[in-house]
Amino acid sequence: MKKKILIVDDDPRNIFALKLTLKARGFQMETSTMAQEAIQILKDNPSIDLVLMDMMMPEMDGYEAVKIIRQTPSIQHIPVIAVTAQAMEEDRQKCLDAGAQDYVKKPIDVDKLLIAIEKLS
Repeated sequence: MKKKILIVDDDPRNIFALKLTLKARGFQMETSTMAQEAIQILKDNPSIDLVLMDMMMPEMDGYEAVKIIRQTPSIQHIPVIAVTAQAMEEDRQKCLDAGAQDYVKKPIDVDKLLIAIEKLS
């Protein structure tokens, strides 16, 4: 059984592109355009195996969302891959420090993303 992935991104075009790519490879998907909603989806949906979290979003950003996920006992075990347009080494470290297990930069290299997903399986 392929993984169920929650894609969190405030840009519906990014969600659409990722969804197409991952669906073609057999993954199931949930999506959210807001971090607060994404946290609720995780709490309500124990079948989610992995989160792709955009780090730059309005209202609550991905850094804050990942911290909340890590502090919430029922969902803290779910791996998070940070997705960001910020590509400096310190940005990667900031994502990992927030509690993400891995980091993929935009524009997304699908092969790198798939390797990151497989590593966390």
